[in-house]
Amino acid sequence: MVTAIVIPVILLYFYLITKKEMKVQDTKWLSLENIPQEAVAVGEIKSIYEEKQRYYYHRYIFVQEIKLQTKSQQVTVKKITPLTKTTKIETFKVGEFLKVYGCWESSQLVFSHFERIKKTAAFNRPLFLLFPLLNKVLCIILLEYSYTKMGKIFI
Repeated sequence: MVTAIVIPVILLYFYLITKKEMKVQDTKWLSLENIPQEAVAVGEIKSIYEEKQRYYYHRYIFVQEIKLQTKSQQVTVKKITPLTKTTKIETFKVGEFLKVYGCWESSQLVFSHFERIKKTAAFNRPLFLLFPLLNKVLCIILLEYSYTKMGKIFI
């Protein structure tokens, strides 16, 4: 008679504890998208690693690790997206320029918000290659300078 009462009470108790824990884990899982924007990194994508990981029982996350080449160093940035039925996964390409907003966790910048930066092919070129006329003028000035300093030059 005691077991007929105690066993259902124990089962109900563990069911309620499990239900409460699942609610807590669901809120943590959904909050992975909301990362504070404390730091900014701007750079070119050098490599991308994407992976689907289990977060908690039937909850999954999509992790994208990107290596950004900034002006001074190479930074590893990570985008964590909880996978729901309505989740749209962002795609990145090697060579794109990104500006990411996030916070530092150990040696990685975890981000949720980013902007794509459009760079022209002329962005990284030296100034004298951008302007052909300026290039010709500089060559003439250099030739005249060398002619006056060193004598005749045969070209």
